[in-house]
Amino acid sequence: MSTQIFVNLPVKNLNQSIEFFTQLGFEFNSQFTDETATCMIVSENIFVMLLT
Repeated sequence: MSTQIFVNLPVKNLNQSIEFFTQLGFEFNSQFTDETATCMIVSENIFVMLLT
């Protein structure tokens, strides 16, 4: 069983944050994305939740 790490980070503007991290090469899991949050994939077991 592998450990998964989820880090929650508050952001003021979700769309700008997604654009910024996309330009840095990160991808997002659309299954956990809506108008108030998104799940950024850092590695196979590390994720960052960007939350408004």
